[in-house]
Amino acid sequence: MPPPIVVLIAVSALNPLALNMLVPSMPGLERAFATSYATVQLSLSLYLIAVALAQLILGPLSDRHGRRPVMLAGMALFLVGTAACLLAPTIEAFILGRVVQGVGSCAGLVLSRAIVRDVYERDRAASMIGFVTMGMAVAPTLGPALGGALDEQFGWRAPFLLLFAVGVAVLAGTWATLNETRRPGQSEGGLAGHLGAFAVLARSRDFVAFAVSSMLVSGVFFAFLGGIPYVMQKLLGAGARETGLYLMWLAAGYILGNFLSGRYATRFGVIRMMAVGNVIGLGAVTGALLLHLAGYHHPVAIFAPMTWLGIGNGIALPSTIAGAVSIRPDLAGAASGLTGTLQIGFGALVTVFMGALLGDSALPLFLTMATLAAGGLVAGLAARAAVR
Repeated sequence: MPPPIVVLIAVSALNPLALNMLVPSMPGLERAFATSYATVQLSLSLYLIAVALAQLILGPLSDRHGRRPVMLAGMALFLVGTAACLLAPTIEAFILGRVVQGVGSCAGLVLSRAIVRDVYERDRAASMIGFVTMGMAVAPTLGPALGGALDEQFGWRAPFLLLFAVGVAVLAGTWATLNETRRPGQSEGGLAGHLGAFAVLARSRDFVAFAVSSMLVSGVFFAFLGGIPYVMQKLLGAGARETGLYLMWLAAGYILGNFLSGRYATRFGVIRMMAVGNVIGLGAVTGALLLHLAGYHHPVAIFAPMTWLGIGNGIALPSTIAGAVSIRPDLAGAASGLTGTLQIGFGALVTVFMGALLGDSALPLFLTMATLAAGGLVAGLAARAAVR
């Protein structure tokens, strides 16, 4: 029996909620812990690295032991990490808590995709992933605004108190409603079997094309996430609350893109949806770059095109992910984990890069995003050629 869609949405939402709720508070954390912006940004970068590496383990583990036990363990670990952040006396303890939080939250991120692939064939899986990610996109829509408002009103610990309460509710709901979906015959090897699964996938030209496209398209978003708090609050003089509210534009676009993916992926197929989304994303980033070069240095000149970036990514990413996990259905967990690792690991590197690159201008941010968007389009075309 397929799990309730609301359960998949809930477990998927924990990761982006924990990621995005912190973003408006980063300058505030810099002041609270009397440290540098680059050090605070490590809480974002190391969170992403933890998510990336954990996916390499959790995906294959779920192929061997089942989706349900691995999912429940991840949700419990998320609560441990959130509590550690909430009680952290130093920036070092806070960063450690974020790492634990990232490992736990990625269980929902990677296993929700594998569960969908367990139950549905490829094009139908792309449609269902679109609906799941449309729902989970509500988290980054509300997360920055909630995080910014709570930070300004009660301090940086308040968002983590809310995250802990949400985590308890999600764990309880998962325990009560999530059934096992792993089918007999899926990978059950040990460590050697897990590594072998990655090797098999890495030798597949089809898988590599889909995974690299997913990595680069996601990299555009992570570049923006790593650079926009600095641009908004240090270059444009906005506050945490205002930054969070503007970030809702991007998330709203992503929700619309996910809706379109869920509505039309079955009709048009993953290849066409991926191409359309990538073209929209590249056009949006190019528009933001041109507005900046023309001297329009205002949040609206940034976030209006970024809304279209959200639409493009929302259309493209469900199809790239569905394509990647459908190459070898018997290795769906490993494929989901490896794809997610490439997405999040590359995103972590991009955020570190943006922290080092930004100075007195936002131009490096837009140039980086445009380069990644162009690469994502090229990789998407390669994926199209690979499956023909």
